[in-house]
Amino acid sequence: MGTMTETSTPRAGTAVRGSFDAVVEQHGATVLRVCRVIVGPHDADDAWSETFLAALRAWPTLPPDANVEAWLVTIAHRKAIDIVRARRTVPLEHAREPVSAHGVPGDGFELWARVAALPEKQRLAVAYHHVAGLPYREVAALLGGTPEAARRAASDGIAALRTRLTLEES
Repeated sequence: MGTMTETSTPRAGTAVRGSFDAVVEQHGATVLRVCRVIVGPHDADDAWSETFLAALRAWPTLPPDANVEAWLVTIAHRKAIDIVRARRTVPLEHAREPVSAHGVPGDGFELWARVAALPEKQRLAVAYHHVAGLPYREVAALLGGTPEAARRAASDGIAALRTRLTLEES
């Protein structure tokens, strides 16, 4: 891809290089949703903040044609995993959905608890594809494996969520 001019339209997932504030505004909600799925509601704001601090430091070196959204989700993935490793467990029965400091309304504790109960690969595949909107090729790069395996993990995760919801409604 060539370089973008000020009047060109960015492709999906990219931003015209310039204001980092505009990038935060455009992609902040997606990054927060991904963080919530990975680390839960209590640590999501910390993961979000760490993601954008790291992104700000790396912003000057980002190639002009980079997919900014995928780049941010990759950073969020790494920061969230660091938080998960640091704390290892959170008792879900005591967790409550906090109001986000970033203006994104709570997604509901019940849904988060159902997603959190999925096996790790399914949970992450659902987060990266269905929440962040990344293509399966990029999900596979984050999780390791093939795009087909990422598609299957996301599909299995959504099927498990639908089954649980159907059983609970019965």
